[in-house]
Amino acid sequence: MTGGTKAGASDERIKEQSFVRKALIRPELGGIVGAIAVFTFFLLTAFDSGMFSAPGVMNWSMVSAQFMIIAVGACLLMIAGEFDLSVGSMIGFAGMMIAIFTITLGWPVWMAIVVTFAMCIAIGAVNGWIVVRTGLPSFIVTLAFLFILRGFTIFFPQLLERKTIIGGISDAAEGDWLAAIFGGKIGGSFFQMLGDAGIIGVFERGNRIGEPVVDGIPMLVVWALALVVFGHILLTRTRFGNWIFASGGDAEAARNSGVPVNKVKVLMFMFTAFCATVFATCQVMEFGSAGADRGLLKEFEAIIAVVIGGALLTGGYGSVIGAALGALIFGVVQQGLFFAGVESSLFRVFLGAILLGAVVLNTYIRRLITGER
Repeated sequence: MTGGTKAGASDERIKEQSFVRKALIRPELGGIVGAIAVFTFFLLTAFDSGMFSAPGVMNWSMVSAQFMIIAVGACLLMIAGEFDLSVGSMIGFAGMMIAIFTITLGWPVWMAIVVTFAMCIAIGAVNGWIVVRTGLPSFIVTLAFLFILRGFTIFFPQLLERKTIIGGISDAAEGDWLAAIFGGKIGGSFFQMLGDAGIIGVFERGNRIGEPVVDGIPMLVVWALALVVFGHILLTRTRFGNWIFASGGDAEAARNSGVPVNKVKVLMFMFTAFCATVFATCQVMEFGSAGADRGLLKEFEAIIAVVIGGALLTGGYGSVIGAALGALIFGVVQQGLFFAGVESSLFRVFLGAILLGAVVLNTYIRRLITGER
């Protein structure tokens, strides 16, 4: 009995881990530390610049929301063991299709949006199907679609409109029920109440005198939060979430356990395309136009946000909350550099440096988990 007790006490399967070790292997650790560091830095250097006023907070919240939308899709796909480098081109393509269907062909905006979503999700399915059927690296397949989609995004408007920017969408979207879901705002009366109470500023002159400087929460932010909540619940509270982890961790073992690995991967490619189309639709409704250069480098920014959030490049490990924190860091830094009076081009330097740091940290975490040396 005593010998059995000693053997059980030394069994690695029931060995207790210290709080510090548990914290170190949490995928959100890097995102939490990074967010604290970034907010501390800008509180010290840009507190009086308006960055943390109501308009300033809304400014960097919208930028962060853009990153979050595409980071959620990229996160789930990377945990499933794949990459999608066509996300940025998908954003430009989706926005241009909405503009062409609406302005050039004269379709109702709601129909243009629905058809665009169907097209882009189908392209995501094609990406996934090619990857799982041929065994080619997703890096290569989606890199090919990066060029294909970007080429079509430039070619179609030049062919039909003789230009690469198509405007007039705001007028066409006026009163459209589906356009409001992507380009409207919510909570207007609440912010008016805050303005009347003096909690946030109001306009003191002009046509908007008495109105709050922030008149609602843009649907872009609502979509970002909704996707983060959906992705987190899907990943941590459902059987499908377990399938995602299994598919990225060890695909062959997952297949032997009855996990439909190919189906999971294709669905994640489709979801990534869905997130890119949400981003594009919100962007088109916000600016009232579509441009052939929209979405450039967004695929890399999404991947970096996910890596900062703790996802391993090898798959099988990560967190949607961590990816959201990575996106928040991006948004705060991008706008914070402006408020702090720092040259905005240094944002790219920050991207490269934080990517390198995140990969080093993730490698250390992977070795902690697997016991590698």
